[in-house]
Amino acid sequence: MLSERMTKALNEQMNKEMYSAYLYMDMSAHCTYSGLGGFANWFMVQYQEEMSHAMKIYDYINEQGGKVVLNSIEKPPGNFGTPLEMFEATLKHEQFITESIHGLVELAYEEKDYATQIFLQWFVTEQIEEEANDNELIAKLRLVGDEGNGLFMIDKELESRTFNPPKK
Repeated sequence: MLSERMTKALNEQMNKEMYSAYLYMDMSAHCTYSGLGGFANWFMVQYQEEMSHAMKIYDYINEQGGKVVLNSIEKPPGNFGTPLEMFEATLKHEQFITESIHGLVELAYEEKDYATQIFLQWFVTEQIEEEANDNELIAKLRLVGDEGNGLFMIDKELESRTFNPPKK
């Protein structure tokens, strides 16, 4: 059974994951509008991943006898700039999410909530992957610049990304 404090914190994290999805959907739309279909695909897959993260928390709260509380989702900024600027913003956002996950882990330890500690380890590992992916793309975009053949090649590469739902 989850404590009230842990239930509230998990609900807040679920909302952050939904905001992340909303942000990446907006970035995908921006890329589509800009003629960068591969980048649009990458961000749409990211949207799907973030929604699956939110649902993972949703299911966990329910399984542990907590009450799911849905809150408003903030509007994304909508002005994203160049692909490099978008990925720098993406990395910054993922670092914010990592910090939030770490706060949840600390709370679980503080409350001696062993089940939630185990549950959250998946998210800790996932955030390592998220930040590494962003850093890799930032490095590539810094190499090729904001236009030309290099950007076209990265766009083509990103077309192949697919969503793989996490295993239960």
